[in-house]
Amino acid sequence: MTKPASIGDSLAQVATPSLLVDLDAFERNLDRMAAAVPAPSPGSSKVRLRPHVKTHKCVEVAQAQVARGAVGVCVQTVAEAEAMVAGGITDILLTNEIADPRRAARFAALAARATVACCADDARHVALLDEAAAEAGTRPGMLVEIDVGQGRCGVAPGRKAAELAQAIARAPHLRFRGLQAYHGSAQHLRDPDERRAAIAAAADETRATLDALRAVGLEAEIVGGAGTGTFALEQQAGPWNELQAGSYVFMDADYGRNTAPPAFENALFVLATCISTARAGHAVVDAGLKAIAFDSGMPLVVTPPGAAYQKASDEHGSLELGPASLAVGERVRLIPGHCDPTVSLHEWLVAMRGDRVEALWQVRARGAGL
Repeated sequence: MTKPASIGDSLAQVATPSLLVDLDAFERNLDRMAAAVPAPSPGSSKVRLRPHVKTHKCVEVAQAQVARGAVGVCVQTVAEAEAMVAGGITDILLTNEIADPRRAARFAALAARATVACCADDARHVALLDEAAAEAGTRPGMLVEIDVGQGRCGVAPGRKAAELAQAIARAPHLRFRGLQAYHGSAQHLRDPDERRAAIAAAADETRATLDALRAVGLEAEIVGGAGTGTFALEQQAGPWNELQAGSYVFMDADYGRNTAPPAFENALFVLATCISTARAGHAVVDAGLKAIAFDSGMPLVVTPPGAAYQKASDEHGSLELGPASLAVGERVRLIPGHCDPTVSLHEWLVAMRGDRVEALWQVRARGAGL
């Protein structure tokens, strides 16, 4: 596997297109979140941080988060869970449903090596994992996912959620752990009042579900949700006790478009090289669709200032230079629109301290996550 750089290389020696992590900004982001959501003392009822690794898919980043007080991590795929357990992370919540026997068997096997739980919004999820756990001789946890506004997965809050929780509690090879109540689309509502209203409504739905659980004799050990754009609102609202923010470690251009964006720095950049200036006022770089995710819009050009990324093809990105100038061979630094899928396009994160490569971190769980 070809590496994009070596320890000690200068920025000029890093192959492109590559993903750069500004270590100073990255560490400040970690410290800001650790200060905002401090590690709870044993037995404490304080809100705790369980960051989501779908942002970075990287063991070294997860280890840095746990070292600063996170109680564990969230993952979105069984492959991410396997990578984290292999890297020594021992408390993992899969914030997704498992719907096929092979993944269920792999996940149940992980419960012999770590504390793991996943989500359900259908009795078939419960039966599938219970059968896999019986075969593996383990007892993984399971949360009921409720739809609090995302409109994606999740059973209706209230009575239906409590009925599903009872099915989990009755399953002989599973442990009922609580609720997953994530309102992902609220993260990028541009107006702060809209974000506040969305989370207030989600909090009401979550409280109603907790009441329904208590009515059937169940308590939620975990009430999980929140993201980088709203975690402070969930922290204040009350029903959530685990915050699942992930993007705060890197940030991206789309978070920057929010009014009153989260107080974290851009720490992730795509490094590209100018490969053509044949058209006056325009330049072409070697970072296109296979190096940057475009689901949240075009990347921002950091250097050279004044240039704008206009369009992409597989291996090319076209810039309108405006007042900027570029020559063939010069480097261009970009902030991706959406950090999570951009990271998944790359095999390595090049961690820079100033102008020098300090570390190379493998994106161990990149790709589709089978």
